[in-house]
This record gives sequence, C-alpha cells and structure tokens, in this order.
Amino acid sequence: QLQLVESGGGLVQPGGSLRLSCAASGFTLDYYRIGWFRQAPGKEREGVSCISSSVGSTAYADSVKGRFTISRDNAKKTVYLQMNSLKPEDTAVYYCAVDPLRACGSSGLNPKEFGSWGQGTQVTVSS
Repeated sequence: QLQLVESGGGLVQPGGSLRLSCAASGFTLDYYRIGWFRQAPGKEREGVSCISSSVGSTAYADSVKGRFTISRDNAKKTVYLQMNSLKPEDTAVYYCAVDPLRACGSSGLNPKEFGSWGQGTQVTVSS
C-alpha cells in the first residue's frame, strides 16, 4: 500500500531554516515524480517544488526560488525539502505527493496532477 509520511515541520523564526522529509513506502519511489505543496489557512493548495524520477530535474514556485531546495534519495525512499531564509508567508501545512509521470514539466506544480498524498506537516514562521 502506497504511503507517504512527512516530517520536519515546526516553529521557526523569520530567516531560519527547516528541512522537511517525505518518507515513502509500499512502492518503488524511483519511478515517480515527487511534489511538495503547501496550504495556508483560507487559501488554495499551491505547488512549491517538484523533482523528476530519473535525472532529478527540478521545478520551483517563483516565491521559493533561491530559498528552497528539493532533493531525493531513492535508496532511502525519501524526498527532502530544504527551506532557508523562511518568511512568515511560508507558514502553511506542507504536503508531499507522488505521480507516476516521470518528468515535472509544466504540470509538476499543479496539485490536481498528483493522486497520492501524505498527511502534511505544519510549518510556522513567526517571531
């Protein structure tokens, strides 16, 4: 049974860093693209970053470019989101999701393209 479990969220001051992890089980992560998404209260879920299955090409939302880095370790079946220079507007529940399409392309930041989701982890950026 496909399962995704996020961890690493918490409370951090503006300018701080967090690393989120997404642990996968029940399937072979190698053949999936992975997306990180977030949803703030009262807002729609939005794409943050995507990493493809093979050569690891990546995509980022403009709001996080240069601050967030996505990576994957297929041997550990884990995907990471390193978040630096955090801002209050980064506060949200962060979710990882997988899709069997291998490349991120133009749809990698569209939550409607991903069918399997984790339960989410809360990130709060506040002083």
